[in-house]
Amino acid sequence: MKHPSSRAFFAYWDEKRGTARAPDRADIDPAAVRGLLGDIFVLSCEPHLGFPFRVAGTRVCALAGRDLKDQSFAALFDDASRSEIEEITTIVADETLGAIAGLTAAREDGSKTYLELLLLPFNARPHTPVSVTGVLAPFDDECGALGSFTLTSWRYLHQPEKLLPRAIRKLQIARGLMVYEGLR
Repeated sequence: MKHPSSRAFFAYWDEKRGTARAPDRADIDPAAVRGLLGDIFVLSCEPHLGFPFRVAGTRVCALAGRDLKDQSFAALFDDASRSEIEEITTIVADETLGAIAGLTAAREDGSKTYLELLLLPFNARPHTPVSVTGVLAPFDDECGALGSFTLTSWRYLHQPEKLLPRAIRKLQIARGLMVYEGLR
């Protein structure tokens, strides 16, 4: 992570998750990250709607040039990057795994600006909507409203424990009679 906002929010998120794969949404206190709120957003995990924004900080809205509440996150990206960002966001939510990405976008004057995107999961709870939080921060403070984002690089933030697909994690908490083949 290169941007100070990404590093600070990740450190706070990591502290709140403790030994869990991700913190609960209720564990994140906006007052504790007051200085970062302009760069922070929360997405609803509804892929068929393009991951609409539940909440978007003022600086994130300024980058898009409009209020982003209930707007599609994926629609902010150009056609070449849209399916890839949808896949990354789905994996962040389903596998409870963070991701960091480098983005570019065109300013109004046609010049290019660089941004950093951090996507972090919340712990999924039964009967609650799944959501993802993150930071979208430009490296240039004076960039104004931007055009479509282009995904230039990305990686997942692997956690030290063994990563298991969601289906296998669900089986780990199965209750009742379990049959293990090969044991006597």
